[in-house]
Amino acid sequence: MFRKPLSPMNQRRVQNFRNNRRGYWSLWLFMILFILSLFAELIANDKPLLVHYDNSFYYPVAVDYSELEFGGEFDTFADYKDPYIQELIEAQGGWMIWPLIRFSYNTINLDLPTPAPSAPTGENLLGTDDQGRDVLARVIYGFRISVLFAITLTLTSSVIGVAAGAVQGYYGGKVDLLFQRFIEIWSGLPTLFLLIILASIVEPNFWWLLGIMLLFSWMQLVDVVRAEFLRGRNLEYVRAARALGLNNRLIMFRHILPNAMVATLTFMPFIFNGSLVTLTALDFLGFGLPPGSASLGEMVAQGKANLHAPWLGITAFVSLATMLTLLIFIGEAVRDAFDPRKALND
Repeated sequence: MFRKPLSPMNQRRVQNFRNNRRGYWSLWLFMILFILSLFAELIANDKPLLVHYDNSFYYPVAVDYSELEFGGEFDTFADYKDPYIQELIEAQGGWMIWPLIRFSYNTINLDLPTPAPSAPTGENLLGTDDQGRDVLARVIYGFRISVLFAITLTLTSSVIGVAAGAVQGYYGGKVDLLFQRFIEIWSGLPTLFLLIILASIVEPNFWWLLGIMLLFSWMQLVDVVRAEFLRGRNLEYVRAARALGLNNRLIMFRHILPNAMVATLTFMPFIFNGSLVTLTALDFLGFGLPPGSASLGEMVAQGKANLHAPWLGITAFVSLATMLTLLIFIGEAVRDAFDPRKALND
């Protein structure tokens, strides 16, 4: 199949994005970090990637094996960091390939040189938190879940917001009036208080938080899309399409929506950034992901509660500052790419 070439306008937009070197390289760096975090289990894990025992290969990262598989005494999951299990494997000429970091986000290091939180060492490169868990492993897993949460929330809220704004702007009249009054009332609800109340009733998790945040985050794009549709519905080519008998759905999504998507795509990186900050703030306050989950907000709370362990606060600050700075640079580059004044000046 032949790929359809980009239009001259889109070519100029891509070139404008590339011309913003700061945003362009920020996108590459952020994508590299995100792709690496998707394979967190292969980078930071308390289970070997591969075990060779008794002329057979085992894959502990993907499959849970019993201790009996390696000649142990109990029908429990094998603890590969236990010297007893290691001796059993080595006795049969076996060997293990470990990840770069031999800790998962919830692995407790029981052999710390000092009481937890322990300072950085060769084994725990960024130290441990107050429960003895490896900080670097928690950063990797926390980065992944934060980005996945923000991506899901941004995409779903954008779809709902664009659809709502399109209906308001295209039909106008009573539809627009009723929608606006509903949005004014809905946006006035105290989101944080509702989350606190609901968190006392239901234990929050990833999907529960996503659903609650989605109830309010979809309104961010409504005003922008509504304004574009209010302007676009009176343009000559839209009137001509309506006179030719084209139905409203096709007019909205084939002729007006492409113009409205310019403003939408410009705002999306900043909505993404806001979603990350919201999840981090909720985790910091204790109303986010379940206790024990890999969370950057929980790491910030640990840094605040353990001022005598500065590596916790420094790691949380550097992780969040780096992530949010990269996203801001990407958002600025996207904004420049869709700026009509820059396109005309090329």
